[in-house]
Amino acid sequence: MRAPDFWYAEPGIAAGLLTPVGAAIDAAGRLRRAVARPYRAPVPVICVGNLVAGGSGKTPVALSLAAMLTAHEIAVAIVMRGYGGKLAGPVRVDPEHHDAETVGDEALLAAAETACWVARDRAAGVRAVVADGAEAIILDDGFQNPHVAKDLSLVVVDAAAGFGNCRLIPAGPLRERVTAGLARADAVVLVGDGTAPAIDPPILRASLEPVGGDRFAGAKVLAFAGIGRPEKFFASLRALSADIAGERSFPDHHPYRAAELAALRRDADATRARLVTTRKDWVRLPPAERAGIEVLDIAVRWHDTTARDALLTPVLAWISERGRALRA
Repeated sequence: MRAPDFWYAEPGIAAGLLTPVGAAIDAAGRLRRAVARPYRAPVPVICVGNLVAGGSGKTPVALSLAAMLTAHEIAVAIVMRGYGGKLAGPVRVDPEHHDAETVGDEALLAAAETACWVARDRAAGVRAVVADGAEAIILDDGFQNPHVAKDLSLVVVDAAAGFGNCRLIPAGPLRERVTAGLARADAVVLVGDGTAPAIDPPILRASLEPVGGDRFAGAKVLAFAGIGRPEKFFASLRALSADIAGERSFPDHHPYRAAELAALRRDADATRARLVTTRKDWVRLPPAERAGIEVLDIAVRWHDTTARDALLTPVLAWISERGRALRA
C-alpha cells in the first residue's frame, strides 16, 4: 500500500469522515487484546514493533539486536509474519530456495543475516523456533498481536514522521492509540533526527546510516524504491552528494514487473545514470533482472550504546541463568 498524503498532514475532511471507522477498528483491537490468552515462551521474547502503518525502521533495529545477541553466542531467531509472501508457515526462511513471492521481502532480508522464520500465526512460529533450539526470539512486528507474551517491547518511531496526524487507520497511520501503545512499551527507539516526543517510556536514539555509500558521491543515479517512505531513501542519496537524475516511488512491497524495470533502465540510459535501489527492493527483483542495479545498504547506529545494553541486561541474565540450569 501507499500511505495517503492526508495521514501526514493537518486533519481534514477525509480524516474526519474516516475517524469513526478507525474508532471501531481500535475498539475491536482492544477487545481482542483483552480476551487473548498469550503463549508464554520458555525463552525471552523481544518485540520490535511500532504504532503506525508503514516503514519506521523495525527490521533494521531487529537485525541490530539479533547481531548483538549473536555476539554474546546466543542462538537467536527472528519471527515475522512474512508480509507479501504466500507461505503461512511456520517455516524457516532459506534464501537459496525461497523468494519474496513465497516469504516476503523483509524475511529474505533478515534471513541473509540471521535465522528467520515466517508465521502468520505468531504463537505457532514462536513454538517452532523454540523447538528448533533458539535461546532468544525477536518478533519483528507483532506489537499489537496479543497471542505471544513479550518480555521486552520496543516501539520504533520515525523521528521525522512521528505519529502523523495522530488518527487511527484509515483516518491516519496509527494502528492503535498512542497512549495505550506506549503504556505497553518498555522503551521507544527514535530513529533519525527530530525532537523527542514527551512520552513516559525511556527513549533510545538511533540513526539509519548508509553502508559503503561513498561510491555514490558525485555519481549520477536514477533512484527507485517501493518502501514505506521512499523519500527517506532519496534523502540518504542526496546526503551522500549523489547527483540524482530521477526519483521513482512505488508502493511498499511492490512486486516489480518486467515492463517497469525496462522503463527504469531506459530512463537511466537516457540520462547516463546508474540505477540504485534499497536492499528490500532488490530482493524483490527477479534474479535475471538484478544485473546492473546497485544497492544502498543501511545499518542502525545507536547513539547511546550504554542505555541500549542496560535494556538488554535482564534478557542476557535470564539466558545465562537458563543455560546454567540446563547444564546442571
